[in-house]
Amino acid sequence: MTHSDGTTAPQTPGARLRALLATGQLIVAPGVFDGISAHLVGQMGFPAAYLTGAGTAASGFGLPDIGLVTGSEMAERAGMIADAVGDLPLIADADTGYGAPINVVRTVRAYEKAGVAAIQLEDQTFPKRCGHLPDKEVISEAEFCAKLGAALDARTDALIVARTDARAVLGLDAAIARANAYARTGADIVFVEAPRTAAEVERIAREVDAPLLINLVTGGLTPDGGPEYLQGLGYAIAIHPVDLFAAAAHAMIGALQQLGGTHPGETGRSPRALFELVGLTQWQAIGDAFPVPAAPPASSTAHTPAELTDVSVAAAGISAAIPEQKG
Repeated sequence: MTHSDGTTAPQTPGARLRALLATGQLIVAPGVFDGISAHLVGQMGFPAAYLTGAGTAASGFGLPDIGLVTGSEMAERAGMIADAVGDLPLIADADTGYGAPINVVRTVRAYEKAGVAAIQLEDQTFPKRCGHLPDKEVISEAEFCAKLGAALDARTDALIVARTDARAVLGLDAAIARANAYARTGADIVFVEAPRTAAEVERIAREVDAPLLINLVTGGLTPDGGPEYLQGLGYAIAIHPVDLFAAAAHAMIGALQQLGGTHPGETGRSPRALFELVGLTQWQAIGDAFPVPAAPPASSTAHTPAELTDVSVAAAGISAAIPEQKG
């Protein structure tokens, strides 16, 4: 692609995002979830787009964002969205990587084949939940570092975004410690999910030594101080995953009312309110009906040889253990 000034833009999705990051300007990436949202973001002057897992679950599959969408479904959606945004770098939500380190490898390969510029992985347990819903759980730092190492080893172009949800579970100190550990492991961008005050947003900017992404969710937990404020703090990327999805849902409710439809009840723009439109309460009831017994403490859990092999392979670098995909 050649710019009007005659310069040539980087040709790979990852290279285009790296070039944007190198400018030092805050990248505002609206959340996209279907073809028209992707085209509009491309046409309206934004430098990048964010494939929102929440919007994709609801719009693409009629499901709340509680870990019900599969990796193959997300990768297929990513390919369509990447085509629609064209040369805009697409940052794509890949949830927990959809399994163990070996599954993360397959996820990274599928997302890169789809044409994304960056792949976001998080340290929640499976099934995950929207980062602005309660009752989240996280895996150990060591387990996520193994998954992160697998992603870094497998990628050929895409940047890897490491997200920690530890703020809600373990507190801000632990979240910052994890963020720095993930940066030391090699994450290109780090993302502390759901800080709750401006003071927390500022502390993360001071104490995390890595390019930072911040998630600004309509009706969510994190205050939005605006792009100039975030630029001044040194944040690299601000994603807005819910804005377009919420606007579309409420516009459809209004249009259907004008056609004579009955209002679906009290609706808002928070993640919970939007997920209620696609069955959150019903899906939670199904989960509650089949509780999983708590696992024994980690110190008393005997590792099988297969489990030890997985950890060893991930820690040592899995390229030798897992053949490169052909074709």
